[in-house]
Amino acid sequence: MIFKKEITWGGRKLSIETGRFANQATGAVTVRYGDTIVLCTAVANEKANLDVDFFPLTVNYVEKAYAAGKIPGGFVKREGRPSEKETLTSRLIDRPIRPLFHEYFKNETQVICTVLSFDGENDADIISIIGASAALTLSGLPFLGPIAAAKIGYQNGEFILNPKIGQESYLDLVVAGSRDGVLMVESGAKELSEADMLAALKFGFESFQPVIDIIIQLAEKCAKEPWDVVEPDNTTKELASDIFEKYSDEIEEAYAGETKHERNDALSKVKKKICESFAVSEEISDKLVSVAFDDVCYRFVRDKILKTGKRIDGRKSKDIRKISVEAGVLPKVHGSAIFQRGETQALAVVTLGSGQDEQLVDGLAGEYKERFMLHYNFPPFSVGEVGRLGSPGRREIGHGNLARRSIVTALPSKDEFPYTIRVVSEILACNGSSSMATVCGASLALMDGGVPLKNAVAGIAMGLITDGKKYEILSDIMSEEDHLGDMDFKVAGTENGITALQMDIKVTSVTFEIIEKALKQAQTGRLHILKEMAKGLKTHRSELNENAPKMTTIVIPKDKIREVIGSGGKVIREIIEKTGTKIDIDDNGNVTVAAQNSASMEEALDIIKSIALDPIYGTIYKAKVVKIMDFGAFVNFYGSREGLVHVSEMGDKRVEKVTDVMSEGDEVEVKYLGYDNKGRARLTMKINRD
Repeated sequence: MIFKKEITWGGRKLSIETGRFANQATGAVTVRYGDTIVLCTAVANEKANLDVDFFPLTVNYVEKAYAAGKIPGGFVKREGRPSEKETLTSRLIDRPIRPLFHEYFKNETQVICTVLSFDGENDADIISIIGASAALTLSGLPFLGPIAAAKIGYQNGEFILNPKIGQESYLDLVVAGSRDGVLMVESGAKELSEADMLAALKFGFESFQPVIDIIIQLAEKCAKEPWDVVEPDNTTKELASDIFEKYSDEIEEAYAGETKHERNDALSKVKKKICESFAVSEEISDKLVSVAFDDVCYRFVRDKILKTGKRIDGRKSKDIRKISVEAGVLPKVHGSAIFQRGETQALAVVTLGSGQDEQLVDGLAGEYKERFMLHYNFPPFSVGEVGRLGSPGRREIGHGNLARRSIVTALPSKDEFPYTIRVVSEILACNGSSSMATVCGASLALMDGGVPLKNAVAGIAMGLITDGKKYEILSDIMSEEDHLGDMDFKVAGTENGITALQMDIKVTSVTFEIIEKALKQAQTGRLHILKEMAKGLKTHRSELNENAPKMTTIVIPKDKIREVIGSGGKVIREIIEKTGTKIDIDDNGNVTVAAQNSASMEEALDIIKSIALDPIYGTIYKAKVVKIMDFGAFVNFYGSREGLVHVSEMGDKRVEKVTDVMSEGDEVEVKYLGYDNKGRARLTMKINRD
């Protein structure tokens, strides 16, 4: 049987339907918004995997080319590895639903959202979150939903619900949540104030409540019977109480270590001692003791913060770790900087290129180019581990995208700065907040390379510890606080406002009171970090790095583009081969020339100008004599243009015969004096003549 609910939402019809497709899945719905349709399925194994200490959830967002009436590009004409957009959207769906599963549910679960139809106006990301929530709610799985999400724009002082693709906006905000509060935030902004960002979050929260209503109405009609979840007995809790009573002093002493490795080593010794003491029977295994020990550490760190206001490294809640910065650390790159906050160290490196280096992206909405790329790398040695190196994972792609959104609004426009820009962040050491260290390092490296940023950008990661009644917001969280805390709240921006915001939580929701305090505390921290960054490099360098390619842009008439390119690209290829430059020409006649030195760039520019632009009155040009007549000489100047130098214009003194002054093939200097009444260029060798 088919069940369906629909509402008008943001000026368009939103419908959720179940019973038509994928009926063997544990839960399945199709969500339609405009003419964009997504099939969302949820499937869980019936048997729990009790050997894991995490919830084995996988979320996949899949775009099918047929949804937009396209055949995949490239040699293989079928969808392959996930695109960056698919990876980022998979994370976007995962983050708000993961904390709402029952604590003891360990069954392997998979959510797949497949784009079946794409109308070019309505992105599939928001309705995929809604569809995943609906599928889980109907499935009977122990999911404490439903949730919903909305995309919020901001233009002319007003918020826009679910702006269409390409619509101008100062804000690109995705907010997801439940009836009780916000669960996830992902945002890019153009220096938006904290007050405006908070108002946008409230607007989004209120806007998606009607969507939650229709999911509940659908569930009341056709939700499956709820699954049973077997909770463990009290053995772990009792064991944890015994461990806390006997070893709390040693655990406290272990956490007093100055560095992460000192603390981890000390805790490992305490844990080994406890295992040897308690694991004396089959009923109490090493694994059970390990789980109980982790519970004790979790409780210890959180209680210490809530009761004393002190963190494990001695800081108060608003304190930020020591910061050091150094710019220009690599001699042969185009810009570089090291940013270190506490034990987290990021090396950011800038490379500048031409338009030919832009990233071509082929998505459902069509092809487009990116002139700014930011790539984040997290090698295993950064946390003192051995690991496999390979393609970037979801975490690396997600962190790189967050840092990119943080920086992009501070970049100069392409007209102001025609370079393609790539930043690579190498995390050399990590103890929390490496994505925000990437933002700070990238900003410094760009300024070191001479890129004229509008303002320096900094980022800070905030945390939360709450017991349901009391709470403490933490500035600049470490790895332990991220792992044992309830929120990861990252804010990046300039001294004028927010450029990016990301929030994930491990509890069922957070209130707007907490969000407002976190935003204010983050603003104070961000301004402090910007001041510390300014000690190393206050603004961008006045000149580009000497290793960077030289680049300039000129505009030629549109009707001359074909002449510069030549038949089959012959002319432009010859210019590139002769001068060793890179040349880009767009449909508007903008010609960008990049070269490793100024001489090559000027040579290429001279050739292009000679083809596409008229000579300038009064300018002196080099010319080649091509034909001698009794009354003068015809010469080629300014490329292949031909002009006449009359015998009377060949010198300050009278010239009797042209051959007394020049021969065919000679190079001479001539001044351009415009055209005669027959349309021929008038030239003179009397250089001082007006």
